[in-house]
Amino acid sequence: MSLNDIELTMLDGSTTTFGQFKGKTVLVVNVASRCGLTPQYEALEALQKKYGPKGFTVLGLPSNQFFQELGTDEAIAEYCSTTWGVTFPMTEKVKVNGRSRHPLYKELVKTKDASGAAGPVRWNFEKFLVTPDGEIQRFRPTVKPDDETIVSAIEAALTK
Repeated sequence: MSLNDIELTMLDGSTTTFGQFKGKTVLVVNVASRCGLTPQYEALEALQKKYGPKGFTVLGLPSNQFFQELGTDEAIAEYCSTTWGVTFPMTEKVKVNGRSRHPLYKELVKTKDASGAAGPVRWNFEKFLVTPDGEIQRFRPTVKPDDETIVSAIEAALTK
């Protein structure tokens, strides 16, 4: 299955596919509202504002697999918009690990990180940069969205 064929249900209940982002550079992030890494929302939104007009988007996928996400999609949407000013697209809550793992994550977790490790998502705010030509780079949760390795990878993808 191609990434573009994978179905997504957005936070507002509408359905689409990852193909909606075809031709864009996409930073896929499993997000959570009650995590020590939640302040990363601020840097994610800054990336969205800076690079969005150039063919980039953040795609947030809320997950409660680490027991740190709010209960309803409505609560998540309100929290993210009022607390962090999030404007990037977000899906409904998904599972990123285990047998019920979302199909997008079934593909993404095959990607190795900088140390050569693939496999399950380790924590909230793990990042996968998907370029328009289908290349995927993986950044672990503690790599901040505005880290030079992520920013340079975004900029390189946008100039291809």
